[in-house]
Amino acid sequence: MALWRAYQRALAAHPWKVQVLTAGSLMGLGDIISQQLVERRGLQEHQRGRTLTMMFLGCGFVGPVVGGWYKVLDRFIPGTTKVDALKKMMLDQGGFAPCFLGCFLPLVGALNGLSAKDNWAKLQRDYPDALITNYYVGRCPMCCCYLELLPVLEGTSALSRPHSIVSTLQ
Repeated sequence: MALWRAYQRALAAHPWKVQVLTAGSLMGLGDIISQQLVERRGLQEHQRGRTLTMMFLGCGFVGPVVGGWYKVLDRFIPGTTKVDALKKMMLDQGGFAPCFLGCFLPLVGALNGLSAKDNWAKLQRDYPDALITNYYVGRCPMCCCYLELLPVLEGTSALSRPHSIVSTLQ
């Protein structure tokens, strides 16, 4: 709990910096977990460049974009009731998620060295599954966070809630 309180204090004092560093750290950690536990590469075969790329994406794109979006969302729908939370979730998943994925996937492709033609083909192939997966995976934790835990979190901004950086694709 002390670590969580320290994180909350840092987030309150430096929201933008903490959001960006959190996104980069989570995306880097997600890639390490993916390579080691899912792909079972082992330490010798770990692709450090891939992990650094994911950290860079988190710090340079995901953190600023998602952090900015949640600020806009909190201004656009300022309340903390369950209805307000549901409105935020619907706007986030219905409006922001499709656009975000449409930018994120080609950015990953470009950073991985894909040509424009290959990147477009990959986007056309992967986008529908990525969006469906986002709705399946991203909506349930967000519903729980917004609707079930909201009484605990009332009075806090969306930036201080553990959210959807993780509904982005790792």
